[in-house]
Amino acid sequence: MSQSKSILGVDIGGTKVAVGIVDPDGKILAQTRKPMSAHGSAEAGLEAVTAAIDSMVAASTEDISSIGICAPGPLDPKSGVVLNPPNVPCWRNFPLAEKISSRYRVPVRVDNDANAAALAENRWGAARGFRYVFYATIGTGIGTGIVFDGSIYHGNTGSAGEGGHMSIDYRGPVCNCGKRGCIEILAAGTAIGLRARRILQAEASRPSAIRDLAHGDIPSVTSELVGRAYKAGDPVAREILVETADMLTAWLGNIVDLLDPDVLVMGGGVAAMLEPFFQEMKHCLPKWCINPFASRIPLLMAHYGADAGIAGGAALCA
Repeated sequence: MSQSKSILGVDIGGTKVAVGIVDPDGKILAQTRKPMSAHGSAEAGLEAVTAAIDSMVAASTEDISSIGICAPGPLDPKSGVVLNPPNVPCWRNFPLAEKISSRYRVPVRVDNDANAAALAENRWGAARGFRYVFYATIGTGIGTGIVFDGSIYHGNTGSAGEGGHMSIDYRGPVCNCGKRGCIEILAAGTAIGLRARRILQAEASRPSAIRDLAHGDIPSVTSELVGRAYKAGDPVAREILVETADMLTAWLGNIVDLLDPDVLVMGGGVAAMLEPFFQEMKHCLPKWCINPFASRIPLLMAHYGADAGIAGGAALCA
């Protein structure tokens, strides 16, 4: 057995459980993925998680000091109880931390993915060395995390950091959360795909690489196709992404005025698509906030990409 004390990072989603061994410097040494049983019994869901952990532990010579888990919210990060996650309906008031700790006899921490990823970026990634961190993961939805002086800001009840559900248009479309005009419903991947479909349907004669990539099947257009078309120089795709970047800049202006962070970090598939616009977003940020130092705040791409959940889980125990 190796004498190094590594951490097991676990990322639980609606369809998969990703598990990785992370060293004290945040390097992922090995990882594996297994299917998640999200719609059966609570015990079946737990067995899916432990099967993934067991397969990783069996394949490694590392000593595991602790286990950190990114689990779908809502959850209670203090007790490690998963409350009522829509993506994993098998668990209702499920004591996940207690179940895992009793099986593996090591300390276990549980938090949501954006909070944990924010902590990983602060400990080992793009936000290393910063005190006041705002992190956003932009993909199908928008999740956010806040880290102050090396600790996740959870708020009074553990529910802080839901920045994706800050409204920037109270007359806007209804978000899945029930509110109107949340940045998630306006600027996440789903919204980008929807805007592309509407433009292509309304302007049927307008040429676009998006339509070509979809082979004329407009209902199949996704944000991924928009990103590919933008890389090919498509003006329609650029128009859509510029509008998305503008909305995100307005939102980040609110974040800056509220939190006064010393760094903004963005991760996720849509953020990677928008990285070419980061410099312009940073340039325009002072127009959207009253903070006189807004132009000094770095806007950085996250270090951890698809492995943010594994690194985030480990960061909870680091």
